Amino acid sequence: MLDELRGADWLPRSLRRDTRRIENAVSRLQQRLGRAPGESEIAKEMGIGLPDYQQLLQEARGSQLVYYEDFRGEEQESFFDRHDFSDEANPLELLQDERFRAALVLAIGRLPERERQLMGMHYEQDMNLREIGEVMGVSESRVCQLHTQAVARLRTSLRGY
Repeated sequence: MLDELRGADWLPRSLRRDTRRIENAVSRLQQRLGRAPGESEIAKEMGIGLPDYQQLLQEARGSQLVYYEDFRGEEQESFFDRHDFSDEANPLELLQDERFRAALVLAIGRLPERERQLMGMHYEQDMNLREIGEVMGVSESRVCQLHTQAVARLRTSLRGY
């Protein structure tokens, strides 16, 4: 069954592996430093140069959907055990879970200022990447890299949900 799921995956395994490496490096550094690490710190933690790290971010854009591992952690209860998927369950109620919302607000608040602004412009003000780039004075490609990095940070912070 796992082989079939992997075979149907639209992303190469190497890209999923690289995305995981980024998230793990962010997680380790956040624990060690007690703050959100910068790009150069993440690149150094991964043992690669800053341009290579930024290229990984560019390639990983849009790949953070759902991982199989998210459904069952090594020491956690199953995703399916944590949520009620009966016929009466309302998906909107799951999204409105106050604990999750509080954790998300806290995770967004811990993002570096530049990434927090980017996320606000993109999700609250519905600006596209080109428009955000103009406001921030960077290229659309750079905005995409920063967005991918912010999503990786949020996924790391919200891993328990």
